[in-house]
Amino acid sequence: MTTRHFIILATVSSLLTFQSATSQTKLPRFSEPPHNYWERTVRDPFTAIKADLASGRHKLDTTSEKAFVADVLKALDIPVSSQILVFSTTSLQLRIINYRNPRALYFNEDVYVGWVPGGKIEVISIDPDIGGIFHIFDIPSTPRPPSIDRSMRCTNCHAGSDVGRVPVLLAKSVIPGPNAGSLDAYRIEETGHGIPFSERFGGWYLTGQHNISRHWANLTGELSPAGLKTTRVEPGQHFDWNRYPVKTSDILPHLLHEHQVGFVNRAIAATYRTRALLNKDSAAGTLSQATLKTLDADADALTRYILFADEAPLPNTGIKGDPAYIRDFLQKRRSTNAGISLRDLNLKTRLFENRCSYMVYNLAFTGLPKELKTRVLKRIGLALDTTTPDPDFAYLPPSEKEAIKKILWETLPEVRDL
Repeated sequence: MTTRHFIILATVSSLLTFQSATSQTKLPRFSEPPHNYWERTVRDPFTAIKADLASGRHKLDTTSEKAFVADVLKALDIPVSSQILVFSTTSLQLRIINYRNPRALYFNEDVYVGWVPGGKIEVISIDPDIGGIFHIFDIPSTPRPPSIDRSMRCTNCHAGSDVGRVPVLLAKSVIPGPNAGSLDAYRIEETGHGIPFSERFGGWYLTGQHNISRHWANLTGELSPAGLKTTRVEPGQHFDWNRYPVKTSDILPHLLHEHQVGFVNRAIAATYRTRALLNKDSAAGTLSQATLKTLDADADALTRYILFADEAPLPNTGIKGDPAYIRDFLQKRRSTNAGISLRDLNLKTRLFENRCSYMVYNLAFTGLPKELKTRVLKRIGLALDTTTPDPDFAYLPPSEKEAIKKILWETLPEVRDL
């Protein structure tokens, strides 16, 4: 592993400065009190419909794998156009994943579905209090309903020591070797829209118009005396697109998936940290200075992420997302009376016209403890203040700040409660 792999760019590390506030404090693991991950009654979207799927009350098409997957996605309100394909062996189903049989991922704001042709369906669904809830199940070969189990094995990686022992999402960038193992790795356990494109997409198929010149998509590798040699693998060259619901692994869902993973992981980690510290201080009846410092640090870091302070800039020519995905993505707009929303795309110099994440409506954000969420919303208000501008958010022009304030005021009721 080279020195390059341990370099965390300043723009990325600034998103994670809150970690230093608790670096000297050993906090309980996700399975321990006060979190009690395995004992809690979960409130994630997949669990809410799981009984209907498993009992057959919600019928699924079992005539083919593709039909079954499409029905599961429809039941979860996940667009098939969100499909992105990964061929690195970063899954429980690693034995059947390769560039000839890539794994497909689909997502909305709160549910993430993985499927490998010839394999199982994996689901990560976000609970507002305890983060990722993991399920894995077979695709039935007969009209009988699926047997759906909550998975314990998934937490070995998704709540491992390298992600702070809290149940989060994962997004890796590696160079798969000829025998499917990883030969090289990038953006070591870092996630989010601040990751440079030169560190992204390793082990993934990438389609669409983007003009990103340096990335690691569509490549396999082989070690030689001269070093790592890469070979290009074109999407659809080694596998049949017809096995999948759509024939894309488009740039736009790739970028939005990365943004969402970074958002969810930061919110879940902050939720666990806050809960542990509040519980620790509960006997004293007052919050310690260390807890207050951590809450403020978390609020600052989350605000920077929500307002895209460290977003990797798009190439000068911008990108063109898949029209089908853009249509599906915009269907969930929460717009103001003037017709503007947080989902309005830019795609020329940045992802969004109004740089405030639409993920403030999702379960990972709504589940933030009140003591933290109030700080985040107030910090956002200060960042958007045009009378006394905050230099950390000088990249936002006054007109954009005003637009974001109007959107939040009209579409996020909690803002009006401050």
